[in-house]
Amino acid sequence: MANEYKRLYRSVDDRMVAGICAGIADYFDVDPTLIRLLFVFGFFATGSVLFWAYVIMMIIVPEYVPAAEDVVTAEVKEAAPKTK
Repeated sequence: MANEYKRLYRSVDDRMVAGICAGIADYFDVDPTLIRLLFVFGFFATGSVLFWAYVIMMIIVPEYVPAAEDVVTAEVKEAAPKTK
């Protein structure tokens, strides 16, 4: 059996700001609205610590790119004519 593990990605389909909450929801298989509400309540409860955590995650966590889309993008870049 291959090494199958879950990775955390920012969502590109179900995003409100940067896709962090939707990505966390996908990772834990819960509703994104629940995670968003937890972030809002946490923001007020922790004195904006979660805001900074969100900003850092926006920088660190990569966006999800489906494998098929990645291949198509690579082929388009290679097939593009070179102009001067």
